[in-house]
Amino acid sequence: MYVITGATGNTGKVVAETLLAISEKVRVLGRSAEKLQPFVAKSAEAFVADVTDEAALTKAFSGATAVYAMLPPDMKAEDMRQRQLGQARALVAAIGKAGVKHVVFLSSVGAQNAEGCGPVSGLHHVENMLNSIAGTNVLSLRPAYFMENFLMLIGMIKSMGMIGGVIKADVPLPVIATRDIGPVTAEALLKRGWTGHATRELLGQRDITMAEAAKILGAAIAKPGLGYTAFPGFMAKPALTQMGLSKSVADGLVEMSEAINDRRMVPLEKRALANTTPTSLEWFAEHVFAPAFSK
Repeated sequence: MYVITGATGNTGKVVAETLLAISEKVRVLGRSAEKLQPFVAKSAEAFVADVTDEAALTKAFSGATAVYAMLPPDMKAEDMRQRQLGQARALVAAIGKAGVKHVVFLSSVGAQNAEGCGPVSGLHHVENMLNSIAGTNVLSLRPAYFMENFLMLIGMIKSMGMIGGVIKADVPLPVIATRDIGPVTAEALLKRGWTGHATRELLGQRDITMAEAAKILGAAIAKPGLGYTAFPGFMAKPALTQMGLSKSVADGLVEMSEAINDRRMVPLEKRALANTTPTSLEWFAEHVFAPAFSK
């Protein structure tokens, strides 16, 4: 039995569907029974629970061969770090009590930094908490910057005719489509080919600058002149809170972007076949970004 937390999210959904497609027993976790029904239709067992509910998670993890663990983002959290650690404490306690032997955890590139990288530094501490569970083998997957983050810029394009953010226009960074994380996770859960505590980076198809991303996204939505403008952090924070993010989350995202600019939040691994994934930003722009933009 494989237990998938965040099963209705971008990565968890692909993990669950990949395992179900080969007739593995899967228990999917989420906060909405209704949203879990498509998995039930494919023979999964649904379990409704919040990741902060230690007792429910312990029951959900009981009998698991392996668990995919992730922290669902809360963009309105009053204290982002405390929210992360609260989720982690419940996960860690439940994994230990249920006696789970293998866990794949969704972390991030840059999680080697204990501070200074916003939510990614929070994941550093969560990795350490998971690694402290006696008898549990933990693989922390560290994917790159999500292509799905570009979807948050659709409103800016429609209202201002451009995209922008705190990341500098000419800083190359690895970007990954979340659809590529799921198959890697499913394979790791099935093979369980590691012992102790391990990390693995996933660096996407190639590195991209924000200026290049603007051109690619613009071409997909018939706006070939779409440009990118970098903003100082103090200007970005009010814009993020106006979008509905809490002050704590806005502060964290700006800190993360500044860490990318300063080259503190960078991969530790050199790009290689094992950490390169297939989906290009061009594919994402055509098949995901453009349809979302047209809605």
